[in-house]
Amino acid sequence: METKFCEFCGNKVAIDAVLCPKCGKQLEELKTETSNSNPQVVINNSNTINGAYERKQCDKWIALLLCIFLGVFGGHKFYEGKAGMGVLYLFTVGLFGIGVIVDFITILCRPNPYYV
Repeated sequence: METKFCEFCGNKVAIDAVLCPKCGKQLEELKTETSNSNPQVVINNSNTINGAYERKQCDKWIALLLCIFLGVFGGHKFYEGKAGMGVLYLFTVGLFGIGVIVDFITILCRPNPYYV
């Protein structure tokens, strides 16, 4: 199989690849049969947005247990990587208890695993 290198991340990809599987960037222009002036659109279904942000995978049951036992201290928010919300929960005792109840219900309704 012939390969080439991605000019953005240096990953080895197939010679006919249009998108890099590692960084998700477009490697070359799409070839079309007709010569029209419509812009080409490439849909990127990777976990990165502009190559800078990667979504975190969280386990529903761990987050639920953290919400039950450490919810007033923001334990489930720190687990999800939301440190700002965790500090807010820490200083407001779980948004005065209301935030913990709402989070318990929303975490219970999420699929396992979920992404934040």
